[in-house]
Amino acid sequence: MLFKTFSAAVFGIDAYLVEVEVDISAGQAYFTTVGLPDAAVRESRERIKSAIKNCGLEFPFQNVTVNLAPADVKKEGSGFDLAIALGILGTTGVLLKTSLKDCIFLGELSLDGGLRPIKGALSIAAMARQKGIRSLVLPAENAREAAVVRDVAVYGMKSLPEVLDFINETRPFVPARANVAEMLAETGQYPVDFHDVKGQLHAKRAIEAATAGGHNILMIGPPGAGKTMLAKRIPTILPPLNFDEAIQTTKIHSVAGVLEPGVGLMGARPFRAPHHTISDAGLIGGGAVPRPGEVSLAHNGLLFLDELPEFQRNVLEALRQPLEDGAVTISRAAMALTFPARFMLAAAMNPCPCGFFNDPSRQCTCTPPMIQRYISKISGPLLDRIDIHIDMPAVKYRELRDDSGGESSEAIRQRVVKARQRQFARYQGEKIYANAQMSPRQIRKYCAISAECEQLLESAVNRLGLSARAHDRILKVARTLADLEGAESIGSAHISEAIQYRSLDRNYWA
Repeated sequence: MLFKTFSAAVFGIDAYLVEVEVDISAGQAYFTTVGLPDAAVRESRERIKSAIKNCGLEFPFQNVTVNLAPADVKKEGSGFDLAIALGILGTTGVLLKTSLKDCIFLGELSLDGGLRPIKGALSIAAMARQKGIRSLVLPAENAREAAVVRDVAVYGMKSLPEVLDFINETRPFVPARANVAEMLAETGQYPVDFHDVKGQLHAKRAIEAATAGGHNILMIGPPGAGKTMLAKRIPTILPPLNFDEAIQTTKIHSVAGVLEPGVGLMGARPFRAPHHTISDAGLIGGGAVPRPGEVSLAHNGLLFLDELPEFQRNVLEALRQPLEDGAVTISRAAMALTFPARFMLAAAMNPCPCGFFNDPSRQCTCTPPMIQRYISKISGPLLDRIDIHIDMPAVKYRELRDDSGGESSEAIRQRVVKARQRQFARYQGEKIYANAQMSPRQIRKYCAISAECEQLLESAVNRLGLSARAHDRILKVARTLADLEGAESIGSAHISEAIQYRSLDRNYWA
């Protein structure tokens, strides 16, 4: 006897429908799964047998063949357990329905018949709506996440017997509901604030400019200057996530299995701070079946790299493509996947190995060749992709003991949001939303400067030996500084300040 159910799997960050066909025939008791299953899928037969028996149901003592279609796509994970179990029970007459075409079933079965959570519930719910499938049954822990998608009735279940009651309609079930505004408000709170940061007014101004235009930023200073403290507070002044950004960010975190339990929709921009021992696959993504890396987990948020020169050279060079394109393409012999990776990069480093080069209060013990080797760990092409470089001296004692504090994150964020709104209005129809994303053609169109600014910029380029990419970065930052002031055109003060944000070009790299 043949019985069909439907399940789903994730490929990259998108989902696809899987048809589960179960056939039971006379012969020696044997359980076979076909359709390119991985080890977790093949092991499902033991979980399914125990779950069915421990729920007081009878497992057929016959030849059981399970086919997962499409058969030419590798199936991964334990999320097919529930659909396979229902297919087996459907062939034995336990289910009162002969067809389950309008519902997708997902969930890993425990040996007692309980349902354990899965990855990628939001992506699967979005696929179900696209396919016109009206119902989705999955573990209760994933119901809040999947319920964000409209026009799909999501039912969170805790056990196999509960799913049987749902199918046989022995008792009523109410689909899960999601209040998107409430979810965004729940997770959009931050435990830190810029008000806590003492001194460093120049650095705060540079960070405000970076967030207003989506620019990458590099902070250079001695240990204890507050580089990490400032970086952790950058997400608090970034514009709030809109619904589409929240959906895409949640998808990535759900597929990667790092979405916090009970979080249906991410409302706070992600902050990722990998250790400097991370591999290139960990940062960019990879594996036999590619998984999102840190750059994708930081999509729509902030990627913070502390002690930048301590990262391996090949890891830093792998950043060049996502910084330029906003996406990562991982190719394998059997597949190629593209993950979104549009993030703001914040990096921090000491000016030398001991950390006290150019520090007026501490003597540097490094020789010039040591300093040059240390700085040279950051390649010129990577450095050119970082728009803003700032020197951060140690905080003075009087500033440290000042109880007045600085501006709050909310006050800074209001200015950032206004600047972003100006950019959004300017770039309508351009497929970009921030100054940092401007192409050379768009720079010529939107960053026109006066003869005085032209002369100032030419002098800086010639004196500092800036590359063409650095020249473009200065114009982008100047455009952002003008947006923060509400100015229609770029002035000489904006150009001068943007040039000052090339510390490595001025003080170290040259």
